[in-house]
Amino acid sequence: MRIGELASRVAVTPKTIRYYESIGVLPEPGRTPSGYRDYDGSYVDRLTFIRTAQRLGITLDEVKEILAFRERGKAPCDYVRGVLDAQVESIDQRIRELEALRGQLIELAAEADRLPQAGGTCRLIEHVRQKTAAAAQRPAEG
Repeated sequence: MRIGELASRVAVTPKTIRYYESIGVLPEPGRTPSGYRDYDGSYVDRLTFIRTAQRLGITLDEVKEILAFRERGKAPCDYVRGVLDAQVESIDQRIRELEALRGQLIELAAEADRLPQAGGTCRLIEHVRQKTAAAAQRPAEG
C-alpha cells in the first residue's frame, strides 16, 4: 500500500509517517519500480503500537528502545514498567503542583474582592507582584 492508504488506516498524516521513518521508529519501506513507498501490513501493526504507546505518554525515544528490545528478541517488559512508573510519578508531581496552584488561585480570588479598583483596571496582578517581592525580601527562617 502507498503512504496515503497507510496514513488513512492508522489515522495519521503521511508527514507523520515520513517523520517516524526519519528518526528510525519506523523502518524505511521498500519502493515500487516507480519509486513510491510500498508498505505491507506489518506497518499498520507497528504504527498502531507506536500511537498506543504515545497515548500512554511514552516518548518516541522510549518507543525506539522498546522496539529495539523486541528486535533483539528480548522482552521489554521491565523497561516498559520503569517507563510507566516514571510516568505515574510525573503525573503525581503535576497533580501536586496543580493542587497547590488551585489553592493559590482560590486565595487570590478571595483577595480580589477586597482590592480597590484603580482607573477601571483590576490591581490583582500588581498586588501579587508586591506580595511576592515582599516575601523575597524577608530573611529566611532557620
